[in-house]
Amino acid sequence: MDADGRRDIAARLHAAALHLLREARGEDPAMGLSPARASALSVLVFGGPRTMGELAAVEQVSAPTMTKLIAGLERDGYVRRVECESDRRVVEIRVTPRARRVLERGRARRVARVARLLAGATEEELKVLDAAARLIERSLEGRSELQARRHFARRRRVPDE
Repeated sequence: MDADGRRDIAARLHAAALHLLREARGEDPAMGLSPARASALSVLVFGGPRTMGELAAVEQVSAPTMTKLIAGLERDGYVRRVECESDRRVVEIRVTPRARRVLERGRARRVARVARLLAGATEEELKVLDAAARLIERSLEGRSELQARRHFARRRRVPDE
């Protein structure tokens, strides 16, 4: 396949992914969280504890924005700040059981909504979608974490004098 064919597939996949995400997000109001809060908690629940800077980098927001967001989540009982066991100077943001329950239920609602969209698909179509999902997962494996780490490292560097 030539480059134009790949771009056409990429454009259609991009549009489909956006529409699918919008459809799945229709379940999010049941969580009772703003999109920003739900997104940050999702990173923590499904990806594990992060420092404030790492979380800001993953979410692509400034440190002050993330600090304000985390303060609200902490006040509402969704996260807590914990000294890192390996380096007491570092504070990690960890989710509470409440946050884990809310996000896991939210994810289950999203997945169920997507599954309903697939109800009319044939067995062969489902196999194609399964293969496509595996290809996308493999292509993206580790990328967002790597990009976040690079971004965070760039922001912490002190310019040479």
